[in-house]
Amino acid sequence: MAEIIRSGKPLDESSKVAIMIHGRGANTSSILGLKQYLNLDEFALLAPQAPGGTWYPYSFIAPDSNNEPAFSNSIEIINKVVQDLFEKGLRSDQIYFIGFSQGACLSLEYASQNAKKYGGVIAFTGGLIGEKLNPAKYKGDFLGTPVFIGSSLKDMHVPLSRIEASAELIKNLGAEVKTLFFADTQHTIRQEEIDWVNKNMLK
Repeated sequence: MAEIIRSGKPLDESSKVAIMIHGRGANTSSILGLKQYLNLDEFALLAPQAPGGTWYPYSFIAPDSNNEPAFSNSIEIINKVVQDLFEKGLRSDQIYFIGFSQGACLSLEYASQNAKKYGGVIAFTGGLIGEKLNPAKYKGDFLGTPVFIGSSLKDMHVPLSRIEASAELIKNLGAEVKTLFFADTQHTIRQEEIDWVNKNMLK
């Protein structure tokens, strides 16, 4: 089982929990560092550590078999975190997913495979995972869950076409999707993204 780092408010003192998922080659402290910028003071924060620092070995649009079994194991790691929260009595609408890059992809993928009313899904540069999008993989109804995706128009790792197709599929699952695209070519999180998320999703 992956190591889970806890931060923020204690679980038993918080009505909101953010599952924070780091990017490739990073670690829990990098994603937890976002608490300096995001309005997370009232949240319990849970950050799983990817085995070996990566959730799956190849690009998120590589042939599906290339990323197995790591991809399925990573989905199961996130599922275990969510199920533990349910067992502690939390509702799905108290759970938020926040990820960057590979972690953003995994956040969108897990939530869309298990669509229900979540507090929100915040994806800083990411899209749904797979060589081709397969709508049959995704089940449930987001029931108006707010979903944010921000990215460069020309990100070196995440094609704009995949983000747009992902946003459309997620909308069709009942989410309220907001995309913000930027003219730079940086693989990063921008202040404009932080500001939008804080104002609209983490009030």
